[in-house]
Amino acid sequence: MPRIVVTRSIPEPALELLRTAGEVDEFGAERAMTPDELREAVRGADAVVTAIPDRIDDAVAEAAGPQLRVVSTIAVGYDNLDVPALAARGVEVTNTPGVLVEATADITWGLLLSVTRRLGEGERLLRARQPWAFSLSFMLGTGLQDKTLGIVGLGHIGQAVARRGRAFGMEIAYSGRRRVDDDVESELDARFMELPELLEYADVVSLHCPLTPETRHLIDDAALRRMRSTAILVNTSRGPVVDEDALANALGRDEIAGAALDVFEDEPRVHPGLLDRDDVALAPHLGSATVETRTEMAMLAARNVVGVLGGDGPVTPIR
Repeated sequence: MPRIVVTRSIPEPALELLRTAGEVDEFGAERAMTPDELREAVRGADAVVTAIPDRIDDAVAEAAGPQLRVVSTIAVGYDNLDVPALAARGVEVTNTPGVLVEATADITWGLLLSVTRRLGEGERLLRARQPWAFSLSFMLGTGLQDKTLGIVGLGHIGQAVARRGRAFGMEIAYSGRRRVDDDVESELDARFMELPELLEYADVVSLHCPLTPETRHLIDDAALRRMRSTAILVNTSRGPVVDEDALANALGRDEIAGAALDVFEDEPRVHPGLLDRDDVALAPHLGSATVETRTEMAMLAARNVVGVLGGDGPVTPIR
């Protein structure tokens, strides 16, 4: 019977589906395994179900053995997987696109509203039992109507964020490796810009690009200096897309007005220069963290494993 290694605790319905395809060893780790722990866990595995930030590379595949057939990550991004090395061994590699679009778009807007309307700052004031009284000048925030939402990466999540932006009365601009289809531009009334122009033009810059060698530190000191002093940076993509040292320095110099982050460059560490700032909204990587979304992500990952082990092939392969 095939051995299926699950490196993290996942919802029971996904485990039940995996058990139809093999013997399941769920390690239930709530932290990333060390490289040694991970290599030991996968020995003899035919399939591995994993999640960020477990690093699955050639050494892990070697430890698993030649019978390894599929690595299924419960995520859209797969920068934690060495896809070329796994593919060279004939291992199918899969992810879970599509199912977390709306949840991630929701958290993007929750964070954006938190920083522009000072919701986190206001909650901290109340919980600290600080005196306060209503006045017309108390804790004024910034409105979003008639402002420009600049989206870096207008894929499925970026489009969902843009639709919400349109509902808020925002103008939509975007940048990326290529322009989207005309019908998407038309639906969103979105204007394509090269990244330098978008950074200079947008009131909100929201990141929805994958982490690749080209996008690592895409938002660095030079990029931040291009942004408006009144602009907000939002990152719900991958932490290393933003140079957090540069971001902390830019905020300290009032070069931008604020930031909203769900992901971090060195998770779970958060740059200390961001922690005590009221102009920064922070969340601990909650983009897809709803019961419904995480369950469906795990189910899709399980369906990928069942498909490969059963000979039907993966549902959502990474190519």
